[in-house]
Amino acid sequence: MDGSESLGMPVGGSVAGATPDRTDKYAQAGMPVPLADVKAAPRHSLLVRITHWISTLCFIALLVTGGEIVVSHPRFYWGETGNVGTPVLFKIPVPSSRHLVPTGYNYTLPDQNGWSRALHFQAAWFVVLTGLLYVLSGVFSGYFRREFLPAKADRSVGALFATVKSHLRFARPGPEEAHSYNLLQRLSYVFVIFVAFPLVIWTGLALSPMWDSAFPATVNLLGGRQSARTIHFFVSVFLLLFMLVHVLMVWFAGFWSRTKAMIVGR
Repeated sequence: MDGSESLGMPVGGSVAGATPDRTDKYAQAGMPVPLADVKAAPRHSLLVRITHWISTLCFIALLVTGGEIVVSHPRFYWGETGNVGTPVLFKIPVPSSRHLVPTGYNYTLPDQNGWSRALHFQAAWFVVLTGLLYVLSGVFSGYFRREFLPAKADRSVGALFATVKSHLRFARPGPEEAHSYNLLQRLSYVFVIFVAFPLVIWTGLALSPMWDSAFPATVNLLGGRQSARTIHFFVSVFLLLFMLVHVLMVWFAGFWSRTKAMIVGR
């Protein structure tokens, strides 16, 4: 990943918003897009920028409220049921905001669970609808095919190792790389968009009693509601790490230029 990445939901890429016929010929040949063609179009389309920032705000809200929800019961289980009287799979060593939850501390944190749950669900639905718009647009416009399908020259183990080596050396991307994704970016974005985000949404829905009663099979496939909560936690941690790496790479690549491009398009 480098500084041309997006936050939370992967967006942007090689001349995002440019007409496909100007860039497809280079992508199919495994060649970088010439800077002359790059400068003729915005880095990021208007839709990409809007969905990026909505997703960013929602993701921050989900992290804050999700953390408060975890603090209310920092114990995790596996299966359908789990409470203070059942064996714990693992626990987070922090005080709880509920005095009935044993944590080993002799005090409890202020209970903010009410508003946190309400805001968490609202932010979740916003990011789901935003993500749905982004995915539908990407599918029907050919955006995913242009941006995330690796070029023939990159479809090898050697190409992947070369990209990983470059990132481990924190090599600063060249001008042309600000407008195209390398192999590691493409693979990580595909995983986040089509695996991590659907899984975090699925496990989040599985925690709802209403969803469980209407679609019990989707909860049973996860191993039960407590299993869904545990999976939801680990996927959320993965997305948080993805966001932190993204911000770090943006900083190395040129924070202000990349941020400006995601605001005004250039």
